[in-house]
Amino acid sequence: MPSAPARWTPNRHRSGGAPHRSAPDASGPVRLSFHRHLPSYAVTPLHDLPSVAADLGVARVAVKDESSRLGLPAFKMLGASWAAYRALAARYGEPEEPTVEALRARIEGNTPVTLVTATDGNHGRAVARMASHLGLDAMVLIPDVVSEAAIQAIRDEDADVRVLADDYDATVRAAARLCEDSAGLLLVQDTSWPGYETAPRWIVDGYATLFEEAVEQLGGSPALLVVPAGVGSLAHAAALHCQRNPGWRAVTVEPEAAPCIAASLAAGHSVTTRTSTTTMAGLNCGTPSSLAFPDLLATLDGGIWVTDAEAAEAGARLADAGIDSGPCGAASLAALQYLKGAEATEHLLTPDSTVVLLNTEAAPRKSVLSE
Repeated sequence: MPSAPARWTPNRHRSGGAPHRSAPDASGPVRLSFHRHLPSYAVTPLHDLPSVAADLGVARVAVKDESSRLGLPAFKMLGASWAAYRALAARYGEPEEPTVEALRARIEGNTPVTLVTATDGNHGRAVARMASHLGLDAMVLIPDVVSEAAIQAIRDEDADVRVLADDYDATVRAAARLCEDSAGLLLVQDTSWPGYETAPRWIVDGYATLFEEAVEQLGGSPALLVVPAGVGSLAHAAALHCQRNPGWRAVTVEPEAAPCIAASLAAGHSVTTRTSTTTMAGLNCGTPSSLAFPDLLATLDGGIWVTDAEAAEAGARLADAGIDSGPCGAASLAALQYLKGAEATEHLLTPDSTVVLLNTEAAPRKSVLSE
């Protein structure tokens, strides 16, 4: 396996969003309508951090706050709900309108399926919640490094939870094997590999809603996105957003314990890194999504890693500002102090720059750590 990357890895392979492998999302209006009809839908807030902006010498720093999204304490429901909708509509037929109620009516009277996924936190909970909305069962596989509180939160969604004595990557493989020969099991996974890329792309498309909200909240002004990354699905949505919207840029932040995106940017191709225990459990992934990485390599300005202690300090600073954030979400703020003055970042942090930090989860007291 490759050695750990430097604290900040500028992406020397960036092509400025030139040719990439992913096709454009043509379902945007339908997706937005679907999300807006989900229970508890609301545009999540954008909080300004003027003292941070002043410290950095930039025009604006704001936090896109996903600590409460569609009734759950993380952004993951945006992707899980849309992917489940698309997969089930493909199986049972498109409903007359893009709503949970119409899809549930389409399923009724037919042989039901069980939604299956592997998770290290919020994605599994979101899949289980979507299954509940549709009157379906959910099976969620979880590596045993995930906290008991996170596991219990998924059990509380009435999911069939199976804890594996293995890491995240192996748990994903186990979920895929379960579904290979069973027509009654439907995999809704938020990472991809050759031969399994359709549902992960629907998940990425689902995440686009939060970036579209941010565009309106910023009045159309472009920004630098600081994106917490595990396998890179949210970062993939950020990269596609940057490709569609001139002037937008993105960097990723990962735990020191699992910097697979930064290591892959340094290598110029996808690599697998060793992982170890981290409070940023939802980012504790060793291999980038195969669907995501070509667009990440073409588009990201770079990747950075932070320590657990730095994420905790950033979380406390966000709490002082009235923002509820867990370690994964706070990592975006922790990353900022290392970007200013780092190699090849002069164009990212100027006196005219706007920076948007993605707070991907609420604090652990009500969260189940996110991607």
